[in-house]
Amino acid sequence: MTPLDNKLPEKINRLGELAYNLWWSWTPEARDLWKRLDYPLWRKTRHNPVQMLQEISDARLQDVARDSTFLRRYTKVMLQFDEMMANGHSWFHTTYPDLTQNVIAYFSFEFGLHNSLPIYSGGLGILSGDHIKESSDLGLPFVGVGFMYPQGYFRQRIPSHGWQEAVYEQLDMNKAPIQLVQDEHGTDIKISVKINGRPVHARIWKVNVGRNSLYLMDTDVDENEPWDRELSARLYSGDSETRIRQEMMLGLGGVRVLRALGLAPTVYHMNEGHSSFLILECIREYVAQGKSFEEAAALVRRHTVFTTHTPVPAGHDVFSYQLVEKYFNGFWDEMGISREHFLSLGAHQEPWGQAFNMTVLALHMAGQTNGVSKLHGRISREMWHEVWPDKPVEEVPISSITNGIHIPTWIATELGDEFTKYLGPDWLKRRDDPTLWQRLADMGDKELWLVHLELKRKMMRYLKDLVRRNWVDGRADPTQVLTGGTLLDPETLTIGFARRFATYKRATLIFRDLPRLQRILLDTHRPVQIIFAGKAHPADEPGKALIQEIYNLSKHNQLGGRIAFVEDYNMHMARYLTQGVDVWLNTPRRPREASGTSGMKAALNGVPNFSVLDGWWVEGYNGANGWVVGDGREFENEAAQDDFDANTIYQILEDEIVPLYYSRDRDGVPRGWVEVMRESIRSNAPYFSAQRMVKEYTSEMYVKAMNGDE
Repeated sequence: MTPLDNKLPEKINRLGELAYNLWWSWTPEARDLWKRLDYPLWRKTRHNPVQMLQEISDARLQDVARDSTFLRRYTKVMLQFDEMMANGHSWFHTTYPDLTQNVIAYFSFEFGLHNSLPIYSGGLGILSGDHIKESSDLGLPFVGVGFMYPQGYFRQRIPSHGWQEAVYEQLDMNKAPIQLVQDEHGTDIKISVKINGRPVHARIWKVNVGRNSLYLMDTDVDENEPWDRELSARLYSGDSETRIRQEMMLGLGGVRVLRALGLAPTVYHMNEGHSSFLILECIREYVAQGKSFEEAAALVRRHTVFTTHTPVPAGHDVFSYQLVEKYFNGFWDEMGISREHFLSLGAHQEPWGQAFNMTVLALHMAGQTNGVSKLHGRISREMWHEVWPDKPVEEVPISSITNGIHIPTWIATELGDEFTKYLGPDWLKRRDDPTLWQRLADMGDKELWLVHLELKRKMMRYLKDLVRRNWVDGRADPTQVLTGGTLLDPETLTIGFARRFATYKRATLIFRDLPRLQRILLDTHRPVQIIFAGKAHPADEPGKALIQEIYNLSKHNQLGGRIAFVEDYNMHMARYLTQGVDVWLNTPRRPREASGTSGMKAALNGVPNFSVLDGWWVEGYNGANGWVVGDGREFENEAAQDDFDANTIYQILEDEIVPLYYSRDRDGVPRGWVEVMRESIRSNAPYFSAQRMVKEYTSEMYVKAMNGDE
């Protein structure tokens, strides 16, 4: 049952069920059904079917319930939905029929699923969302555990002075695709965790993600003190005390959520170190059942998987011993160990002294650990060698499974239709098969180019519409109308740079020699333009300074409207940008990009990458599917590195990218460029798909943990 069922005519009475399952968001036929229900309302609600069904008129519902064309489409979508939910013929069920009764519990601080549920900040959350979607497609017995952030991550505002402002908006829970978890009497199911001597309670929200469920904790309940009610209000906010309290709720509370729901996972997957405290809770449970600490730790180790995402020591969560003692005082007694032993589980020498490191806790206690690209795996083995000082670096037990993207979520509909024509109607089911993608050779150059041009025009319309809406709403002055992209030309070679504005990503590298860049951008016959988007963390002043620098350049009349900064980057905008620009630029300071997935989304949509050989691009680049910034060398002097890398950007733009893009045949098609586009898709789509990634996690880690193997 859903809150919308009573409103719906009998012939379309399952629309509520569909609205509350995000499967519709990555299924073209289902998305099309919502558009046909009420297209103006679809746009007004920013593609939120729950809100649509609340606001749609009864008269319109009665009309579509009598519309035979709509009813045929509705029936087809619901048959497709039921076939998916049946699950019996999924990859996991046919490959591992004896393991279907197991449960994999996936813990993450954030999940990026859809813009109607803004509980993510960036790459980590998008990866978590793609992981749970792909697990549904493959039929894994999978549940997610995280937080329901009523204020989510911040909305970004860039006033005319260019300094980022963070705006927090309260999510209307009634309009989100979530439902409270209740018992058979209609009472909310709640859990509690003792934090600093008092219980902190949380209710549980459920999100249906295809076949799978995501459970989100929410501490905004009457039983809690005001400061505890705000604990889960925002993502990545507050000081160390707020963070340790949040991570206690995620780790300890997350396990208790599963118990309250009657779930006994055989695999616990920690996505980054935020949830490492779940290890302590699982050990405490075993000790309460009569096991010794050593026995309990061995059992937990066999069933625990840990994925690390951060290739620099400063990026890992660390708490002072004083803080850990304050919040875990007495917990070690329930684990059957001393205070000193407890602290040693996460002990790590930080620049400021000995402390409790969440990644070290996971590395010590998890049975299997991986980085998120081959290069990141190597960097992690070197970085955490001290945890295994008796082993050679190459034998440090940190493997790697390279990230991938959920192709049905990120593929442009127009391009997906072409793939159906040339790859076959079952291409999505076989999306990780490299031989399938060889068929792209059958797709004509002109067809691929025309699809790309349509996606580029679509992106330009989207950017102009954003500016228009901000202007109508009174949130834009004339300067912001300029900076938002209204002067961009759909005929001009367009570079995209959209990601989190951390300083190591070097967003302003391309401006290092401004006169040279100016000549490239303003070339009369072969102009270039650049679109920037992304948020800096609210506490990251240097990151905000980078945004301001780019924003001010976008106002500069001598750059001729060739630079745009689009505010409030999110999943919805990411789809337009990764599908619509011509080149995807990525300039991290090697080797600080663990993986990166935005470039994978661009490559899938025929947008070649122009990137530093870091993260996934080390594996993705083959010499014919894009370009490399720098040459893979790492300079000790950062200024020298920046000079060298910036020079290669200009040189490759001048000598290779710009001439190739503007070299057209008589029919207007740049065939050399289209060949790079085609190779970008062919070489990257199958390997950097979440389907390949989740299958690897299953065969290399999950099955081992299910069987309790060492």
